[in-house]
Amino acid sequence: MKITFMGAGSTVFARNVIGDCMCSEVLRDSTFALYDIDGARLKESQTILEAMRETMGGYGKIECYLGVENRKEALRGANFVVNAIQVGGYDPCTIIDFEIPKKFGLRQTIADTLGIGGIMRALRTIPVMDDFARDMAEVCPDALFLNYTNPMAMLTGYMLHYTPIQTVGLCHSVQVCSETLLKEVGMEDKLEGRKELIAGINHMGWLLELKDKNGVDLYPEIKSRIGAKMEDPEFKDKVRFDYIRNFGYYCTESSEHNAEYNGFYIKSKYPELIDRYNIPLDEYPRRCVNQIDGWKKEYAELMEKGVKEHTRSREYASHIMEAVVTDKAYQIGGNVLNTNHLISNLPAEACVEVPCLVNGSGIHPCAVGSLPVQCAAMNMTNINVQLLTIEAARTHKLEHVYQAAMLDPHTGSELDIDTIKKMVDELIAAHGTYLPKFH
Repeated sequence: MKITFMGAGSTVFARNVIGDCMCSEVLRDSTFALYDIDGARLKESQTILEAMRETMGGYGKIECYLGVENRKEALRGANFVVNAIQVGGYDPCTIIDFEIPKKFGLRQTIADTLGIGGIMRALRTIPVMDDFARDMAEVCPDALFLNYTNPMAMLTGYMLHYTPIQTVGLCHSVQVCSETLLKEVGMEDKLEGRKELIAGINHMGWLLELKDKNGVDLYPEIKSRIGAKMEDPEFKDKVRFDYIRNFGYYCTESSEHNAEYNGFYIKSKYPELIDRYNIPLDEYPRRCVNQIDGWKKEYAELMEKGVKEHTRSREYASHIMEAVVTDKAYQIGGNVLNTNHLISNLPAEACVEVPCLVNGSGIHPCAVGSLPVQCAAMNMTNINVQLLTIEAARTHKLEHVYQAAMLDPHTGSELDIDTIKKMVDELIAAHGTYLPKFH
């Protein structure tokens, strides 16, 4: 068994996913191939994972592959490929994604999934993933590609539309959605045995059903408790609770993400909304700085005190691999094409997030039917941007980049068309060779 990790310099995440594999009797004897273009980061990951491997019994083998020239060998013969790359990193690209829009009066929180930041991130990442797909088609055509990189729907949608590689997009938010909600409203006693249905798109999947172990609908009680939380000045998840009030359903991803997926909450004309909804503008750059500093301290501590055993996380990756290898069924929330109208009132070409069964023959998405009309409408405002960004990546036509930005709900609610085009032009120029040439 060979498991290749693309972007292995993302040490904390690589440690979680590969550590999870080391916890599995089925996967622990695998060859773990680590690939990155940053030698220092790759070395750190190798050091941590080798120490973890020895601590956990010395099973398997770790191989390292540095640079584009060694990418094909990293992929050769792989059974599974985990993708966690970040093209352009925090510096320069994330800084560009925030600072240039800010000059034009456009503020963001995370900018990795939608909005102008999500569009730019997709446009610089898709060409790299396209290269991965070409290499995989040559050296591991039957491998399953597990994509964790954002913007999830754009990248996974591109892979599924325009490459022959078996792909599923995986996010962290589905697993914790209903648990988070119940804890937020003080209904922890309903966690055990609960039943749920989640479907929609990545980062805006809707918690359509939530019942207790006896089949009682929990939404009426949840809705009765929302008012007090919305009045609490310290409560951080107000956007998602506002979704419940106005659209009827809670969604999978955090409020700081969802604040920028629409035109409702970050508005220069109504600056008081930022405080009312506790919206953390420029949150992702702060996280990047803190994570970089935090990892330096953690790495030094690990080198001094040693690496502890890993406890298997809730990440889907190792469980998917295990299900494929053993042919024992496992359910995930996966990002897949809306083929055969899994969600009947969203377009077939959309990348949707739905329950999927995993077994020895791969990923099997489950049909959900139609979403509530208002939920489908909210999803469509994001799908429009996703499909146009994919088209821009495929055709390299500048007009499609403009159109994606113009139809982005937050961007379009704040800026006029001429300003949007000027901002796009400046972003493309600033990203330089990280982006393809548009015409």
